[in-house]
Amino acid sequence: MFRQPALRRITGAPGATRSLRVQVPRRTLFSRMNERRRSGRPVENLNIQQLAKQAEDWHRQRRIFLWSGAIAGILSTIYTAYKLKLALEKHHKLDSNLPSTDPLASSNAADRKVVIHDEDGREIVPTGNSTVPTFPRTLDLPAFTAPMSSPSSDDSSDTAATTTITTPSSTTEYTLVGLGLRTVTFLGLQVYVVGYYVATADIAALQNALTKRVNPIATTLLPDEREQLRAALLDPVEGERTWDELLAAGVPARSAFRIVPVRDTDFHHLRDGFVRAIQARAAPGAAADDSFGEAVRQFRAVFNRGSVPKRKELLLVRDERGRLSIAYDGGAASKKEGRPAGRQLIGVVEDERLSRALWLNYLAGKKVASEPARQNIVEGIMEFVERPVGTVASQTVPAVNSKV
Repeated sequence: MFRQPALRRITGAPGATRSLRVQVPRRTLFSRMNERRRSGRPVENLNIQQLAKQAEDWHRQRRIFLWSGAIAGILSTIYTAYKLKLALEKHHKLDSNLPSTDPLASSNAADRKVVIHDEDGREIVPTGNSTVPTFPRTLDLPAFTAPMSSPSSDDSSDTAATTTITTPSSTTEYTLVGLGLRTVTFLGLQVYVVGYYVATADIAALQNALTKRVNPIATTLLPDEREQLRAALLDPVEGERTWDELLAAGVPARSAFRIVPVRDTDFHHLRDGFVRAIQARAAPGAAADDSFGEAVRQFRAVFNRGSVPKRKELLLVRDERGRLSIAYDGGAASKKEGRPAGRQLIGVVEDERLSRALWLNYLAGKKVASEPARQNIVEGIMEFVERPVGTVASQTVPAVNSKV
């Protein structure tokens, strides 16, 4: 579109008027570009370094903003979880003051063992391990009083001498107190699940002895007294002294540890761990005693055998005299190892000091074979002492009527 030339009025003398026609340049689409070309200036004047710096600053601020949001989210989650944990602990503490027979007390207490029933109606306790998922709530064990010939103490042999052992037909019921998983190395390599059983008829004596250590005139402990006993049993020094005195006095009279590997192992591997624990927990001066040394050699000879597949049962049974009986259930009969089917007695060690040192390895001290097992055993003890003496045998663990 073209603009018409403008008319400029020039005023001269009064009464005289002249008109001058002035040509104004046309503007087109390329007018500005032509002007710049004539002036010698570039079309665009960009500073690449400045633009790169601005982009880098923008990305840095963006990263800072995103990291700030992520950190704030993590801190919020941790804080919320911490407040929830405090609320649950407070709720649990309130529930712990309920009577032990109250359904709320047994269902909300996280540390109590939960008993369920299998398809055959037998009471079992979940272990939390997928390989060995449950332990029986009770065991029926023979007295293991028949004599047996000890196998050779030569550790170079892979198999023990075959011995026919006849156990009494009568059995004793043992009740589960606590269980846990043993792990080794800093990687937490799982080895076996171990459960501590006490003869049901001997629970009252253990209950009475522990109650009297806190309150000599009490038949049951109040909540603050139970906390005092729990702290003593978990204390490395006081706990070891307590259990050492009880075991030396024959309390409980009969007890057992049930060990079930969660991975394939062998008797030699188990033996080495047990022997180290016995030597570390033996009474001062026992190492220099020839009779104790002979007991350790007998114990080593019992484990001079072959493999222990996962899910197979090893029993360590301590009787009223402190004698240790070792039984193994390898399942089906094995001609290669000379082993009959079912649970069989494989060895006996008479020295009471050896079984006591082995028991202390699980029950007390600065370093135990399984800290989860020790914690769970202590909680089982707390269930004993919160009831009147003599009333525990039929209510050791609250049962849940459910199927698996």
